[in-house]
Amino acid sequence: MKHSMLLAVSALVAASAPALAGDVSVKRGAQVAITAGCHDCHTAGYSESGGKVDPAVALKGASLGWQGPWGTTYAVNLRLIARERGSEDDFLTYAKSFQARPPMPFYNVHAMDESDIRSLYQYIVSLGEAGEPTPEYVPPGQEPITPYIVIAPPIMPKG
Repeated sequence: MKHSMLLAVSALVAASAPALAGDVSVKRGAQVAITAGCHDCHTAGYSESGGKVDPAVALKGASLGWQGPWGTTYAVNLRLIARERGSEDDFLTYAKSFQARPPMPFYNVHAMDESDIRSLYQYIVSLGEAGEPTPEYVPPGQEPITPYIVIAPPIMPKG
């Protein structure tokens, strides 16, 4: 009895412990998705919910556009990206080398630790069904058909 109680308490503590840097796991990937800001743009409704992750929409992208001098971009469906890449190794290679238009800080992903990228992949694929692609990029001067936020640099006075 005492032995089984000790095992139960140990399992409970392990389940509630934070995933540590260097760990490769779904749990660590979920933590990375939050702390690296992935959900901020790639999970519709995340900010409005006060940071609650809805697994049904987590990392499926968003149809809210970001418009600037580069055109209008959308936070892509990361579930589709992970599946298109296939393996964890292929996702790692992609994450370390992809380029993206603003406001995506792709250089921050390039700087991520390999274990965090592998964990992120495991978390993304654990979420289930991939869902649909987000809207396509809209070049400068063309009007998007979805809502968008304008990111425009301030106009500086001359002189």
